[in-house]
Amino acid sequence: MSNSFATPDARFSPTPFWFWNDDLEPERLLAQVAEFQARGIEAFVIHPRIGLNRRFGFLSRELLDLMRLVIEEAARRGIRVVLYDEAMYPSGSAGGRVVAENPAHACRGLILQDAPPDDPDHHVLYAGPTRSGRPVWIVDRPLKSAIRGVHFLDGFGDERTPGSDWMSRRAPEEHPPATDLLNPEAVASFIRIVYQRFHDEFGEHFGKTIPAIFTDEPYVMGRFSPLKNPRPGTTDILEHVNAFLNYDFTPHLPTLWLDNEPNAIHHRENYRRAIQHRLGQTYYQQLGEWCAGHGVALTGHPEGNEDLGHLRHFQWPGQDVILGDIRQGEPAVTGVPSVQAKCAASVAIHLGRDRNANEFMGAYGENTSFDLYRFVARWLVVRGCNLLVPHAFFYSVRGARIDDCPPDLGPHSPWWNDSALIGFHREMRRLCWVNHASLPRCRVAVLGSADRLPIKAARLLFERQIDFHYVEDRHLWTNAVIDADCIRVGPMTYDLLVAEEAWIHPRVESALGAFAESGRLMILEREPDPTGRMSERAAPVVATAKPEPWLRARLVDKDGAAWLMLFNEGEVTISPTVIFPEGVDWQELDPTTGEVVKDTKIPLVLTSGELRLFSGRAATPLAAVSFQ
Repeated sequence: MSNSFATPDARFSPTPFWFWNDDLEPERLLAQVAEFQARGIEAFVIHPRIGLNRRFGFLSRELLDLMRLVIEEAARRGIRVVLYDEAMYPSGSAGGRVVAENPAHACRGLILQDAPPDDPDHHVLYAGPTRSGRPVWIVDRPLKSAIRGVHFLDGFGDERTPGSDWMSRRAPEEHPPATDLLNPEAVASFIRIVYQRFHDEFGEHFGKTIPAIFTDEPYVMGRFSPLKNPRPGTTDILEHVNAFLNYDFTPHLPTLWLDNEPNAIHHRENYRRAIQHRLGQTYYQQLGEWCAGHGVALTGHPEGNEDLGHLRHFQWPGQDVILGDIRQGEPAVTGVPSVQAKCAASVAIHLGRDRNANEFMGAYGENTSFDLYRFVARWLVVRGCNLLVPHAFFYSVRGARIDDCPPDLGPHSPWWNDSALIGFHREMRRLCWVNHASLPRCRVAVLGSADRLPIKAARLLFERQIDFHYVEDRHLWTNAVIDADCIRVGPMTYDLLVAEEAWIHPRVESALGAFAESGRLMILEREPDPTGRMSERAAPVVATAKPEPWLRARLVDKDGAAWLMLFNEGEVTISPTVIFPEGVDWQELDPTTGEVVKDTKIPLVLTSGELRLFSGRAATPLAAVSFQ
């Protein structure tokens, strides 16, 4: 057994959001850092949050001085600190400072209206009849949108008001103006105001105590706009859209609102893709390049669960599990949220990123159990996540603060002094170590696009213990090496590409060439027996004596050893008869203690949410893989 597995270093620690959400006291901040470390937490994200006292404004001298105090204490203790780039969320506005500096950088968008505008800052992009003959004007204009703020409105927040649930009890907060994230100059201002200020203040810790900066679900239209049915856009958006789509989109602008316009769905989808491409250029690429040039990683997550393409600009790509989306049973494998952990892990392996992150548990509710917390963490790990970001540890739960997207997973949680919590933190640390710089034994890819990922194909593979990665279609005509019998992307080699009909277009089939002709492209809708064909073409990670639809399996090679995770994702106990891969002298390890399990009973019994870990020296390990 590797000593590194038994005692992995601090960078594999769970890295919770630490909500700074009250009148901050230096002694209490330092005491909480000590509490974290005593419970196995040796990394955290400093997150200015709703309830912060007004004397600690975002990027104020007072707040920065406390951040320095905590960062220097973390450096002394060997703890890592990730910085958060916003005053609440969504990211990109610096708590309203971008717009305060330049009002022209306020969030803009498109509005359909029945009369011409009378404001010189409202620019007509289209004026003419709709298909029904109704005259309309489509206007680019400020949306008056905002982001969530860190301060309660005066007179609110210190008392907890009655209500049916935590959502209805939340106290009102300030709403700083949102930034135009499709404007590269506005985003450059955001970087200068926040990222450069962080570097000016704490640059000596960049790449050491401070390994990364977290950006949080930037949204092109901000929030809370009083305008009716806005669409994303900015002043020069048609120039970009036309160039991206290679046709003039102007006559098709009404399709963004009206279903009865010709080819409305087609043009609407094209516009959405163009906007996503623009956001990648103006926001994610600029932030990623700044971080690469300053010795830190860009981490966090995009707005969409399926945003595979944006993650290429992150040094540590990530995603976000919220609102109770992932639970035992059906929610674990159905719906858009079920793709996200594989989304981030796939980008990391294909682009050589050594970390991939998942924020999780936000807004799961005040009655969330420790068992569910542990289940979601294991759900992420068995899909390849190696940086867990629990949402959240609360500095304070005074008054309405506890109603801000609970649960509190930190000092105010009911399990804070339970020994099981320390064991859980150690388990997550060891499992993240297993997933770091390891090479999955995975020969199947699932075809996706920049912001759309198949769900049905993924479930079919999961239920058969066949591991896979999502491959963004652009890999096929950029950096993939495609032969008649395999596709190579980064360090991975795939014998089978599974797709759904919606992701197949002429460019895909043209790029695949002989690979598709040899029968290695499996399009589910064209298969009379997709499960039978899948069984013929793809080997499972582990074989089972009978179908085990709720058993998940992950097998990786790391440092000359093979590591196998088995996880019960269902709601009831299972007893699978598992046939382990040959060529490995398997032994079971307890990830909580790091010790060898003396007596592994066969067949295995896995209760709901239980994860078992096995390892052994591999006779023929896969080739080593290097990461950035």
